[in-house]
Amino acid sequence: MTMKFNLPFTIKRRQWLRRIQDLGLIAVGVWFSPGTVFAKPEDAHAAIKTITGGATINEGRVKLIIPPLVENGNLVVLKVSVESPMTANNYVKAIHIVAEGNPVPNIFTAYLTPRSGKANLTTRVRLADSQLVWAIAQMNDGSFWQGSAETLVTLSACTEMV
Repeated sequence: MTMKFNLPFTIKRRQWLRRIQDLGLIAVGVWFSPGTVFAKPEDAHAAIKTITGGATINEGRVKLIIPPLVENGNLVVLKVSVESPMTANNYVKAIHIVAEGNPVPNIFTAYLTPRSGKANLTTRVRLADSQLVWAIAQMNDGSFWQGSAETLVTLSACTEMV
């Protein structure tokens, strides 16, 4: 049984498939364009607002060290230290690292307790591009402190399509 449609124009199967293929290529191109892969500073600010719940962030007490020039964004050494006595009454509860140019701005969160001894971290992160990176320390009293550093990345990371 065949069905006939009364269309004002005729389109052959091959032409129809070609148009669907073209639309698919356009959709894939838009999906993987650099504008959708890299985050925007607004995304980082939204991530920070989510972390803090809109609370005020104080400057100081947090020292973030990143090399000012990085050859490869796949392995960037990041050091964070927070001035805190780390006692039962006054300690760093969490350290959040946010990068404005990464596809997911909130890179990681480290949770600490008074038993951690010191509020110091050293790790390696991936950075998608040259950008500003923030370290936000959440204290046990609910206050937030931040430090930031800017780095220039010559070979980007985080842009591989999985």
